[in-house]
Parts: sequence; C-alpha cells; structure tokens
Amino acid sequence: MTPKQIALVQATWRQVHPVAERSAEFFYGRLFALDPSLRPLFRADLREQGRKLMATIAVAVDSLAQLEDLASDVRALGRRHAGYGVEERHYATVGAALIWTLERVLGAGFTQEMADAWSTAYDVLADVMKEGMKDALPARAV
Repeated sequence: MTPKQIALVQATWRQVHPVAERSAEFFYGRLFALDPSLRPLFRADLREQGRKLMATIAVAVDSLAQLEDLASDVRALGRRHAGYGVEERHYATVGAALIWTLERVLGAGFTQEMADAWSTAYDVLADVMKEGMKDALPARAV
C-alpha cells in the first residue's frame, strides 16, 4: 500500500468509527444478502459480532503503516476463520460487503480513490488471512 492509500483508509475510518454499530448492521445485512449460506457461520449474537468486527477493523486500519507487525495476528485470524468453516471464496464476498457498507455510510464523500484504497487494504489483509487458513487446513482445499 502506498502512504496515500493508507492515509485515505485511515481518514475514512475516522468518519465511519462514530457510526460503527450502524455500519456493522449494514455490513452483515449486505453480506447475507450477497451470500445467505454465510449466515450459519455466525452463531454468536450479531450485535456483539459487529462490535468485534469494528474493533478488528480499527486495529488493522491503525496498523496499516506497520503491516509486518500485524501479519502474525492476521494470519492467526485466518486460522480461526478456517475452524469456523470459512472458505477462501468467502473473502471476495466479505470485501464486496465492506466496500458497499463504506459507500452507504459515507455517501457521496466516498470517492473511487477511497474505494480503491480500501480494496487494496482489504486484499492485502485477506491474502494474509488466506495464508493462515492454508496453515490450518493443509489437507483441505481452501
């Protein structure tokens, strides 16, 4: 990621953070609309899951300039996701739901440049999570 992309992601996150609970509701609504088969993977209370999601995103966004420091935690998250039944193909759906959510929350202020920066950030983190999934499930095709 470029320094400009990092700055864009961090700036937009500062706008989203005050409405994090609503953003999480949008995210999960969109995620399950895109792929209803994902709903059973979320056994916990979605409100609590949404708080965890927003906290995880906050940590990732704050750490974008030091991605190498975050890699082991992100890889571990991927291993945990594998244990929940997440498949590699699900990451694209999650990314689409995330961008859609940001578009809805930020409205016209969410530019294509911001969307591209968020997509890049998500792709980088998702790739590390997928590595973790592969570590967790060496015999299973992910």
